[in-house]
Amino acid sequence: MKDRKIYILLTDTGTVLTRVIRLYTKKTYNHASLSLDPNLTEVYSFGRKRPKNPFIGGFVKENINIGPLRDADCVIYSCTVSERQYQQIQTFLKEIEVHEHLYRYNFIGLFAFMLKKELHRKNAYFCSEFVATALSNSGIVQLRKPPSFVAPHDFEDIKDFQLEFQGKLASFYRKKKYYDHLSLSS
Repeated sequence: MKDRKIYILLTDTGTVLTRVIRLYTKKTYNHASLSLDPNLTEVYSFGRKRPKNPFIGGFVKENINIGPLRDADCVIYSCTVSERQYQQIQTFLKEIEVHEHLYRYNFIGLFAFMLKKELHRKNAYFCSEFVATALSNSGIVQLRKPPSFVAPHDFEDIKDFQLEFQGKLASFYRKKKYYDHLSLSS
């Protein structure tokens, strides 16, 4: 069986919440998402359930073409994984998606993170905690710290990840659409 790729999307949406988080982290990208396809047609994270309300959050399938992500600055990394790891991460995502009503955004965990206190809450994640848990549970990476201490910028330092794109997410989408069109017309 051939190896597969997974994708980590780090973004700066410019929302009030990401600006507040940036004050603490001093980092450009303060939101992390996970995708299993190179076109980012299905992007998974923990974040806003309603674009205009940052306080109603949980498991989300993000659309990179609308809302705060559309105009976000981003960096996209890929990681080659085995078929077994790919299946494990896919199973993890499907399990959460099927039971998404049981999951919530881990606001308390964000505050614990800032206070450097480890806190694991059942069925609650903030974005980078979710991505770190998915990667760790699937055997893709072994983190040096608990998922509840992983920040989005930590993914930039993992040696197995390759930079795929950096810039405006809308530019990535236009570029992908252009190259997909070229390959279809060949």
